[in-house]
Amino acid sequence: MPVEPLSQQDIATRLTELPGWSHEGDRLARTYRLGSHFAAAALVMHIAQVQDELDHHSDLALGYNTVGIAVNTHSAGGAVTAKDFHLAARIQLLASAHGAE
Repeated sequence: MPVEPLSQQDIATRLTELPGWSHEGDRLARTYRLGSHFAAAALVMHIAQVQDELDHHSDLALGYNTVGIAVNTHSAGGAVTAKDFHLAARIQLLASAHGAE
């Protein structure tokens, strides 16, 4: 089943449910800050597990105590879709469990 790009209005509405996330260009994005490098690396590993489970992957950037995420749907021409919001919501839950801000 093809995945349809979301309209700008749909994206703006859905972002209200994901504090700290933004729409940057053609991607949903967020940076989390954690207490240490080890905590940030652990969050990256848990995100990778969820991405494999969903078969939908974001770009992850591991910093000293930060994790940057950027996601869009390649099969929809690089647009933002409902799949991206589903992944972002799952990441939000993981980040909260890891104590990320």
